[in-house]
Amino acid sequence: MSQTAANPLTLPAPGTYTIDPSRSTITFRTRHVFGLAGVDGSFSVLSGRIRVAAEAAESDATAVIDANSFTTGNGTRDGVVRSDKYLATAAHPHITFTSDAVRESQGIYTLHGELTVRGTTRPVELLIEQSQNGADGISLRATTKIDRYAFGITADKGMTARYLILTLDVVASPA
Repeated sequence: MSQTAANPLTLPAPGTYTIDPSRSTITFRTRHVFGLAGVDGSFSVLSGRIRVAAEAAESDATAVIDANSFTTGNGTRDGVVRSDKYLATAAHPHITFTSDAVRESQGIYTLHGELTVRGTTRPVELLIEQSQNGADGISLRATTKIDRYAFGITADKGMTARYLILTLDVVASPA
């Protein structure tokens, strides 16, 4: 179910859930070549946990992403992005997210936390767009806009877009 003010989100049942890396993805959309061409890609989730509290505001989540899993389907570009010029995956193999609050306003839920990329930690808000309860756990979809400059990744200004739109599709089973 997609959340809107007219169609509020149904929260998952309270409990602790373990993210299933084989069924969870992080996709992104950005632009390059002076903003003329779109680029789509993905990262792999290594692990994570979601704790849904009876009071939504007390819920939290953590996730570890494999920085070296960055892929756009263009091997040359992917190698450059994994290099020290962008993600420096040899020195920083993981991207991490840790939430510290869930906020609700008029039936719209956002997950607030910190994202760490290349050793730099910045606040981030994820809009929870969909939530489903199933017999084997929960699935969630959330989106956010990331400013790579905020993480010190400023290479190729103009050629590489400053912002990435991330979509997280997460499936988690009861822990």
